[in-house]
Amino acid sequence: MTTEKRLISLSVNGELQAKIVEPRMSLADFLRIELELTGTHVGCESGVCGACTVNINGQTARACTILAVQVEGDEVTTIEGASESGEFRDLQDAFHARNALQCGFCTPGMLMMSAELLTQNSKPCRQEIREYLSGNYCRCTGYEAIVDAVETVAQTRNARVGEQDD
Repeated sequence: MTTEKRLISLSVNGELQAKIVEPRMSLADFLRIELELTGTHVGCESGVCGACTVNINGQTARACTILAVQVEGDEVTTIEGASESGEFRDLQDAFHARNALQCGFCTPGMLMMSAELLTQNSKPCRQEIREYLSGNYCRCTGYEAIVDAVETVAQTRNARVGEQDD
């Protein structure tokens, strides 16, 4: 049985990409293998761990549960694109300062989810941060440092907004 490959076209990190892929190739594998964007990690391959979190058309999604052919014409932002744009430099700095990363495997997904949370809720309490990130597994940090980092960024951003209002 042969599977006919398909040409797909999409924007990844602001760059138009056109590649011929097998219909069963996951978006995570497409990003990692075809585009060599290895910041999107593959852990559970069932959407449970959050290591493969990317942004598709403005919303986070699990790249391991989506086929590359399903994002035809879409805008995908990976951790590389978000990092290069400086979109959440403050989050990255806070993760580093608060020791919210150890092995780094979960960090891209945690950053993508944290950025989305802070876009939707600029003043999350610790419980809201925990709940929002509950779909992302981390085996190293124990989560407290991650919650600390997100809380710190929220407070810093809100303090800046308060200064601008004065």
